[in-house]
Amino acid sequence: MSVIGCKQTPTQSASHQDVLKDLLTQKTFKSVPEAIENTVEPEPEPPKPYKAPDIWQHIAQNLSFEQTPHPRLKTRVEWYLSQPEYLLTVNRRASPYLYHIVKKIEQRNLPLDLALLPFVESDFRPLAVSQQSAVGVWQLVDATAYHFGLQSNDWYDGRRDVLASTDAALSYLQYLHKTFKGNWLHAIAAYNTGEGRVKAAIKRNRAAGKSTHYWHLKLPKETADYIPKLLALSYLLKHPQTGFKRPNLNNTPSTTMLDVGQAFNFGVLAQLLDIDKQKLHDLNTGFLRHQSPEQGPHKILVPLSEKALMQSPFYREQFSRSYSVKLNDTLYGIARQFGTSVKKIKQLNNKQSNLIRVGETLLINRANLNRSLTVDYQISPYLEQQAIPKKPTIEHHHTIVSGDSLWDLSQHYQVPLKDLLDWNNLQAASILSPGKVLILHLPSQANPQPKAHTNEPSYLDVLEGALQLKEVPKTNQPNLPPD
Repeated sequence: MSVIGCKQTPTQSASHQDVLKDLLTQKTFKSVPEAIENTVEPEPEPPKPYKAPDIWQHIAQNLSFEQTPHPRLKTRVEWYLSQPEYLLTVNRRASPYLYHIVKKIEQRNLPLDLALLPFVESDFRPLAVSQQSAVGVWQLVDATAYHFGLQSNDWYDGRRDVLASTDAALSYLQYLHKTFKGNWLHAIAAYNTGEGRVKAAIKRNRAAGKSTHYWHLKLPKETADYIPKLLALSYLLKHPQTGFKRPNLNNTPSTTMLDVGQAFNFGVLAQLLDIDKQKLHDLNTGFLRHQSPEQGPHKILVPLSEKALMQSPFYREQFSRSYSVKLNDTLYGIARQFGTSVKKIKQLNNKQSNLIRVGETLLINRANLNRSLTVDYQISPYLEQQAIPKKPTIEHHHTIVSGDSLWDLSQHYQVPLKDLLDWNNLQAASILSPGKVLILHLPSQANPQPKAHTNEPSYLDVLEGALQLKEVPKTNQPNLPPD
């Protein structure tokens, strides 16, 4: 079996012509006996990563997928070389999030090559929507997002939340990696086209005595081009001498995740943090309205370093308490007592050393939520927003026939998959048995068959359609009312 290994490769030097010549020669993969092919090979011990002050250099130095010469890979390299500014442009969208994504990947001991997937999937567009209704930088469909814990409701769509969707996507990739016995190229192909298609392609090749290496599998054209895009980008990052421009981005976070601890209004929070409200919206595209859901999530990415956030008046007021240093106290002991860290105490108090004095007053990280951060739109005519009225529904019964799937039914009846699961006490992975009756709650004035709209929809209609996986609003955000 040809398993894609993980090996540490430093940045190499190569000319444009050298790269294309190297990638043109295709290797031949011999058929492997099935008994050996099904053997689960042990995972190699992850190497200690290189460290670099620039995050793109850090990524390039730690890329580990092997580069197998192939004409399709050469074609993708040529395309990237014809767009030498590509990564500079896309990096502007990725820069607030990339440090956090890299850290999440490293914390799970996964290959750093996975940090390139959002660029291949969506050109790092948080609002991207595919023809198959996959959403966000990681292009997750509703069923996958739900299965791996992403929330979705009228107020929030976790697929559009860059960092929340990263957690779900990495969990999905880990599952696929295990499913395909440690073969990362099979796992990533399945991420793009579904594990069923990749398993079927492997089964066909195995039955015909052919190699099951990714390059020999018969897959849909989109997937056949998908892996070469990833490997070509990886190759050029390691060979910037070819003329492909690698961005410069400090390997430090420029944004910080703040757990507000309660429902919040974007305008109120932006004012308290002295941050532009629209910038706060742009960083947190998972939130669909001006306020967070009452039941959460209440975590928000703010355009401040951790130190700047902790020294802001808002943080000092809402998320800290005073502590008077006692005899024999140490910063380490105080940090353990309050469940925080020495680093955070020093940042909060702008201390350069660990020295403290008896009687000294320190600020300690501890939530002190003593004010509401929301706006009651129903009693504030200046900020009032239109509420979407609850539509009357009727109960509709659908009898399962062979070939039905939960996803297809949610699309057919234009209802969120989560609602379909809740109405019938099902899980996303539930198997439908022919003859079983499903319950659906459909608008009373609507025909169960999908019906096209004839009038130009309002923004709220478009938003509702997006929540039902038809499309998403074309603009990043609606025009926000003044606070």
